[in-house]
Amino acid sequence: MAKNNANIGFEKQIWEAACVLWGHIPAAEYRKVIIGLIFLRYISNAFDKRYTELLAEGDGFEDDRDAYAEKNIFFVPEKARWQTIAAAAHSPEIGIVIDEAMREIERENKSLTNVLPKNYASPDLDKRVLGNVVDLFTNMDMKETEESKDILGRTYEYCIAQFAAYEGKKGGEFYTPASIVKTIVEILKPHSNCRVYDPCCGSGGMFVQSVKFLAEHSGKRYSISVYGQESNADTWKMAKMNMAIRGIGVNFGPYQADTFFNDLHPTLKADFIMANPPFNLSNWGQDKLKDDIRWKYGIPPAGNANYAWIQHMIHHLAPNGKIGLVLANGALSTQTSGEGEIRKRIIEDDLIEGIVALPTQLFYSVTIPVTLWFISKNKKQKGKTLFIDARKMGQMVDRNHRDFSDEDIQKLGTTFTDFQEGKAEDIKGFCAVADIEAIAKQDYILTPGRYVGIEEEEDDGEPFDDKMKRLTSELSGLFSKSHELEAEIRKNLKAIGYEM
Repeated sequence: MAKNNANIGFEKQIWEAACVLWGHIPAAEYRKVIIGLIFLRYISNAFDKRYTELLAEGDGFEDDRDAYAEKNIFFVPEKARWQTIAAAAHSPEIGIVIDEAMREIERENKSLTNVLPKNYASPDLDKRVLGNVVDLFTNMDMKETEESKDILGRTYEYCIAQFAAYEGKKGGEFYTPASIVKTIVEILKPHSNCRVYDPCCGSGGMFVQSVKFLAEHSGKRYSISVYGQESNADTWKMAKMNMAIRGIGVNFGPYQADTFFNDLHPTLKADFIMANPPFNLSNWGQDKLKDDIRWKYGIPPAGNANYAWIQHMIHHLAPNGKIGLVLANGALSTQTSGEGEIRKRIIEDDLIEGIVALPTQLFYSVTIPVTLWFISKNKKQKGKTLFIDARKMGQMVDRNHRDFSDEDIQKLGTTFTDFQEGKAEDIKGFCAVADIEAIAKQDYILTPGRYVGIEEEEDDGEPFDDKMKRLTSELSGLFSKSHELEAEIRKNLKAIGYEM
């Protein structure tokens, strides 16, 4: 059975913990409380494991900060260790104890200054209920928190999706599901000593997967420079925690900021840009940015930021840089407000390397179909673009959520590699290579279905005449049944005085 990337285990446990707080804390505070406890529980668990190892070695280094730093593990002061929190779970001071633990960790680890939540002593938070949640975390199996998983991001996404379902609101778009991130990274293949950038980094999942890819392919886990930006203050803090857990050194700027109005990395030229910008963002401030240097291919419309994001990323590309980003399908074909002309200029500048149409239901909280765009400054196959229709790929892992298996992701990555090496073959209904002239004939519309066509169905061996006789016979039977139903309806209407 193929392994998938969406097994809900740890996330569900956290959600159940969050449900204990339902009705006892303002909705806006859910995320801070739960994510903060995840972080505290995680780093304490990592510290305890390392502490036990050092104690067993018997060299007296169990209180040496450097012995933890060399393993990318935070040193957790005694007041902040989970056993201290657990011991105070049912005391009236539990909120104060947790807040003080957060302050102690920030004092001990400067990279976390002003990042951790300290709202547990709030009078709005029922301390009895908080103690029960601490118990849940104390008894929780932490085996699933290994470094390779974007625990904070996945948990945050899952919980927000559940909150949205309960409240009838659209879920957040700040986090990209693991299978999509893995696909982007597998196709881009970041290398050692590169600069990776995400201008709307959410919880930082793109960086986590890039580091994992490097570890698997070169063994040089932290040989990249990471740059990110996030406009939401709480999400920015969560991204800092997410990177901190994994020991990934990042430059997220000194604070959260709007990427369009306050680019925190104005001179950056990145080797790889990976992003999942907010879909179809309106009112992004176009009227104040009309003369911006980033709009090389045309001023993006005020009502939709899709082509502002694309051009912002192109502006930040190094001479051999590559982009992988997620966009709503409308960006493939829109002709309104100058978007079609911008797309035409980008295509004619030979920047579009590949387009992948994704199936629906890959996001927990967003149901609209989306597409992956791959943009390259120095394409190996000049003047050509690879189109892939992956809408039939993936497996439903529950009633609402689809996921790519590792085999699916590998297939997409291999298809791109074959294209770049000039070995790609068109497969009806799945992939096709088109040159700029062919794209121009399609009015510069990039919808993969226009190029890959429809998959040919296998011949079932039934002779055509026999099939037509069978089908027309079945159709005749359906017509006969419909006439019977019509007569019955007319009879019933007549019986109540409504003759047709």
